[in-house]
This record gives sequence, C-alpha cells and structure tokens, in this order.
Amino acid sequence: MFEKLEAVEKRYEELTKMISDPEVISNQTEWQKLMKEHANIEDIVLKFREYKKVKQAMEDAKEMMDDKELRELAETEYYDNKEKLPKLEEELKFLLIPKDPDDDKNIICEIRGGAGGEEAALFAGTLFRMYSMYAERKHWKLEILNENETGLGGYKEITFMITGKGVYSRLKFESGVHRVQRVPDTESSGRIHTSTSTVAVLPVVEDVEIEINPADIKMEVFRSSGAGGQHINKTSSAVRLIHEPTGIVVECQTERSQFQNRDNAMKMLRTKLYEIEKQKQDSEVASSRKSQVGSGDRSEKIRTYNYPQGRITDHRIGMSIFQMDNFLNGDIDEMIDNLIAADRAEMLKGEE
Repeated sequence: MFEKLEAVEKRYEELTKMISDPEVISNQTEWQKLMKEHANIEDIVLKFREYKKVKQAMEDAKEMMDDKELRELAETEYYDNKEKLPKLEEELKFLLIPKDPDDDKNIICEIRGGAGGEEAALFAGTLFRMYSMYAERKHWKLEILNENETGLGGYKEITFMITGKGVYSRLKFESGVHRVQRVPDTESSGRIHTSTSTVAVLPVVEDVEIEINPADIKMEVFRSSGAGGQHINKTSSAVRLIHEPTGIVVECQTERSQFQNRDNAMKMLRTKLYEIEKQKQDSEVASSRKSQVGSGDRSEKIRTYNYPQGRITDHRIGMSIFQMDNFLNGDIDEMIDNLIAADRAEMLKGEE
C-alpha cells in the first residue's frame, strides 16, 4: 500500500509543476485534464502526508524518551500519535479505492408507482417529496422533467433532474424497489396495505460520453397535459423521442418551449443509453466483486417503510431507523452514510 502511496505522491508533485507551466496552460484541454487528475489525487496525498507527519512525530518522541527530564512528555506524545496511526491507515485504504467516475455527476431520477394502484402512486409522491427536501437540505437544484399525476395527488411516474456537488455519490444507492406498509386514507376498515414504488437514479452524461446518431431518433411533438397555466395546451411544445435501435422512449413536457423540452429529452435519452453501457460493464465487474449494496437492480426490494411501527429498514445492510417523519422530510443522511460505508467495506475486501 505504501509503495502505491509514494507513487501517487510523486505523480501529484509532477502534476503540480505541470499545471503551473505556461506552455501547458496555453493548451486549455490538456491543462483541464491535468487539473482534474491533480484534484482527484489531492485528498490521498494530503492524508498520506498527515500520516507521515504523525509517524515522524512518534519516532521523534521515542528518541526523546531517553532524556529523563523529557520522558513523561515524550511518552504522552508517543502514545498519542501511535493511537492516531491505525485510523489514518484505514482512511488511506478507503482513499485508495478506485473512485466511481460518475460520483461527481448530476442525476436524473425516475420514480414510478408499482404494485398497489392509487396507494402506490401516492407513495411515489411521498418519495418525490422526500428527495426534494433532501435536495433542499444539500442546497442542490431540482428540476421536474416529466410527470404523470393522479387525481389524488400521487404520481404514476415522475422524472426529475438534481444538480449539485456529488449528487450521484449520495443518491446512487436509492435505485430499486421501495415498499410501503401503511393504512391508506381511502381504506375505511383500517387494514394495512403493502404497495411499492420503483426508483431509478441515473448519472447525467455529456454529449462527448455518448454519441447518438440523429438518424436513429424519431421525434414526436404533442400538446402538454396536466397543470401548468393557460399556455400549456395552446401549442404542441411537449416532446417525445424514440430511439429506434433500442426502443427507448422519453418524454418531456414541463417547459413552455419545444426546444427546451427537446434538450431535456435528449439529456434523458443519453442518460438511459449510458445506463445500458454501464450495466454491461458492471456485469463484467460483478464476477470478481458482487456488492449487494451497489447492484442498483431496479427489481430488487431495497427498503421497507413500515408506518404502524414508524420504521424504515434497508434490507441490503439490515439497518433500521425509527424516525419516520424526519426520514420522509429528507433527513436521510444517516442511511446514506451507512450504505456508502458498507459498499466501501465490500470494495476493500475485493482489493485485499
């Protein structure tokens, strides 16, 4: 591990010189590429330097123990630093785990009501509200791309984009089937119903990452439906894109402008095509490391929201939280932190 860390530090020092070179700066494409690499390894280098500093302080204190007057102070210094080393080593191991290249990306999230009819649609609305409030807590921006509301305020489906720092890294483990157990407002006998909604969290990709042949896309325009003011049904501003080679269909109707709707629909299409490629790669990696946490399988039941018991249970890590109101109001960091830790632990096993 330490040989690898020395090599990373050496590369960091090389990059520091290169990004200050006027000749390199004049080539903006190359400079930005080097800046990104420099930023990606900076945390590792700073932590490694902290580790080396603590280890050196420990060795210096050990030498000072021979001095009778300084022995007590030196022993305190020695054992304080010795105690820090295992934690720093663990942090370095985590930092050396290859970073998911999508972690810094924005996301497109789709929530669909599953089994349970109107109650499933209402639960889809509950989940959308939860992620909206979480985005607000993180100072992220949320934009609805497409929605299909039901009469009681739920959603058959809703698609939205969240932009901000590290969005995908925090929300990527939300993909899967979310199950709710509660007494619906429409149930007069007080019987508990079980319903499901499906969440898909996809990283937003740039044009350069996914090339789409314009000849493969069929575009249809239609009048928007649903709430939105007087303008909404006057023009055919809603856009439907059909990617003929894969059969993927995306719609966007939330903007007044057909151009804006088409632009958002193209983002959705690129994201879905990227997901197909990503799944192919992930299936190859899965043979060497199968992580239950990071599988992202949409058919996998990942979490249960049990209202009578006020309990949210994540089945992948066996963790339960008994603060339903707080959780549904966007206080989901504790669960996300534990999912990230579990995934890192799996990856560490794979590295050993």
